[in-house]
Amino acid sequence: MKEIKYVITDENGIHARPAGILVKKAKEFNSDIKITKVGKSADAKKLFNVMGLAVKQGDEIVITINGDDENSATEELQQFLSKNL
Repeated sequence: MKEIKYVITDENGIHARPAGILVKKAKEFNSDIKITKVGKSADAKKLFNVMGLAVKQGDEIVITINGDDENSATEELQQFLSKNL
């Protein structure tokens, strides 16, 4: 199991557009991918679950990746977060 901790820098947080792109990216992998914010978790492959977390600028999220392609998923999701959020 791999884990990414990231503080959101985008002034709009994870709103509809970046949430959709994040979900699309997560669906590229077979691994189970979860996003957690202050104890509340969501399946990163489901748009409404991700948006339901209401992540805002300055919030820390933790992404947990568990599965056969977790190494590549971790690397690519870290790059995605840095570029987009």
